[in-house]
Amino acid sequence: MGAMGLADRLAAARAGALVGREPERAVLDRMLSGAADAPIVAYLHGPGGIGKSSLLRYAARQTELVGRRVVHIDARFLDADPRRMEEAAALACVEPGAVLLIDSFEHCQQLEPWLRDTFLLRLADGALVVLASRVAPDAEWTLDPGWARLFAELVVRPLDAAQSDALLAARGVTEEQRSALVAFAGGSPLALSLAASAPAAAPGAPWEPTGDVLTTLVERLVGDLPSTAHRRALEVVAQAYVTRESLLRAVLGDEDTATVFSWLRQLPYVEATPEGLHPHDAVRATLAADLRWRDPERYEDVRVRVSVACLQAVRCASEEDALVRVAEWMFLFRDQGGLNDLYGWQAHPHIVDTPLRPDDVPDVLRMAEEAEGLASATAVAHWVRRQPQGFRVYRYAGSSAPVAFMAILRLEIPLPEDRTQDPVIAALWDYVEAAAPLGQGEHLGIRRFAVQPGWHQRPSPLMDLISRRTIAAEMRTRGRAATFTVFEDAERWRRYLANAGLQEVVAVDADGRTQHVFGRDWRRQPVEQWVEHRARVVVAPVAGWTAAAAAGGSDDESGDDLSRAVFEEGVVEALRTWHAPREFATSVLLHSRLVPQGSADPVAVLRAAITVALDALQVDPAGVKAHEALTATYIEASRTHKAAARRLGVPYGTYRRHLALAKERLIEQLRQAATMPVLSAPRLSLEG
Repeated sequence: MGAMGLADRLAAARAGALVGREPERAVLDRMLSGAADAPIVAYLHGPGGIGKSSLLRYAARQTELVGRRVVHIDARFLDADPRRMEEAAALACVEPGAVLLIDSFEHCQQLEPWLRDTFLLRLADGALVVLASRVAPDAEWTLDPGWARLFAELVVRPLDAAQSDALLAARGVTEEQRSALVAFAGGSPLALSLAASAPAAAPGAPWEPTGDVLTTLVERLVGDLPSTAHRRALEVVAQAYVTRESLLRAVLGDEDTATVFSWLRQLPYVEATPEGLHPHDAVRATLAADLRWRDPERYEDVRVRVSVACLQAVRCASEEDALVRVAEWMFLFRDQGGLNDLYGWQAHPHIVDTPLRPDDVPDVLRMAEEAEGLASATAVAHWVRRQPQGFRVYRYAGSSAPVAFMAILRLEIPLPEDRTQDPVIAALWDYVEAAAPLGQGEHLGIRRFAVQPGWHQRPSPLMDLISRRTIAAEMRTRGRAATFTVFEDAERWRRYLANAGLQEVVAVDADGRTQHVFGRDWRRQPVEQWVEHRARVVVAPVAGWTAAAAAGGSDDESGDDLSRAVFEEGVVEALRTWHAPREFATSVLLHSRLVPQGSADPVAVLRAAITVALDALQVDPAGVKAHEALTATYIEASRTHKAAARRLGVPYGTYRRHLALAKERLIEQLRQAATMPVLSAPRLSLEG
């Protein structure tokens, strides 16, 4: 009696924990109720961990509640032998109204024709069947006119955000912790449940899956893999937004790519679409987090290879497809704060990016004046005459009316009318000629306008497409010496632009408005290196100016080309990558005054400068604590911050305060060593 009581309690608890799945449960309930139009065979399928077994348990409990007999089979133990299936399911052949539940049917999928055409015909009167498999059913179920009316295919899909949140709440996860777990799990009940069982993150600290959670998820979601090549292919699928055979070949080489790609297409957790292969969100998140945990260097290597492959895809794409390929590249950086907060990588099929048409010009001039004033409209009118091919106009699908526009100008030699008609370009030419003049065959690329009236330069689908068009031009244009982009709403975008490698170089006051110009010099870091570096680190890639605006009236007497924000992030990144030589060798600080030009070994010089600054902290008790916190965390490389706190023998909260203060003191020490004041762009007034 006690055992039965426990079984009942377990069944009730499991039923109570089943979140969502209303459509699937409705079909099962209709089957058990004996409805005339209900199927007699239901086939559940979906990737591992999606909740198929939970639905089978639901079916079992409902079956018992209506007084029917349950025959439950786990196909993992049948060895694909029809005799074993007959033995295990014998009761369903003699017990009227029995319900046969077969879990993990993918392990004997080759029995499907025999099951359908032979075995199920032997079942007792009124018997029902529910199958659960990672593999979709054979098309013969619906092609056969007899089975088509008696068969129901139920695709078990991921839980939505609300259902995922409800599942975590039922598991006792606090509200502040749930969003990170929901984002990681991708709607997988298994991933959600495992994440909920892991230790909670410290207050204020981001949640990350533990190694145990990742190991279990990989085993349950992915299972055994045929070879190393297959594992590497999955690592690519986990990073890329969409995987085509060409991308797989570019990343892995010709390592039997065609065979591996065909294998990927058959996986239950990979969806084949017209664009290519997409993994289930939970599988993507798990594989990526597992690789980053197991082998950080390989994780980064895959990211870099995918990033470079995306660059080639953008360059090979048609003018129209280029924006889609850029969005796929941007997907790599979806979790890196600033970029994903401002620009989205998702498709916007309701907006069309088109060239400028002659009849668009009045609307374009109107939008420019409405959004930025008369001076901007005057400049737009000039450039529409000079370079109409540089303009792109945005419309809503099905409408011819422009709702936004942008322009990318190509400039080689400044003409007098360019200066008189566009004061921003005049100021920019003065800057370029003073800081880094163009050489033979070089030109500037300038995104001069990005205008959407009523929502000017705020994040939106229109700004997403404008950004993609800008990046596409960066990646596809040859011979460009430098890139500039003009923003009126500079403060909103400054951090994002710094992460992308653009610094403010000129600010022009006109018509009561300030236009801020941000730029990068491709002569110092070619596009190919930028794309690779962008995938390696979060801090801004090198893109400064050799002459840094000293000649242009900057307040930065040192002439160093790193802003305060970039320098500070560079220090933190150098500490983080102290024991990752390849990553450290890309440090933005290598282009600061910490490393004299012409140094024989710039990396060694930078390491020495940081070491000297660390040692210099120990001038007072607070500095000693700062030195100890930084050394334990980065130089001695404790596995986690909590481990560093234990090594120092202080409470975790105290350790975090010491570490924050330590970073501030080290940054200040290094800034003094570099004698690098904050870079202020020259501000040019056009009044009078």
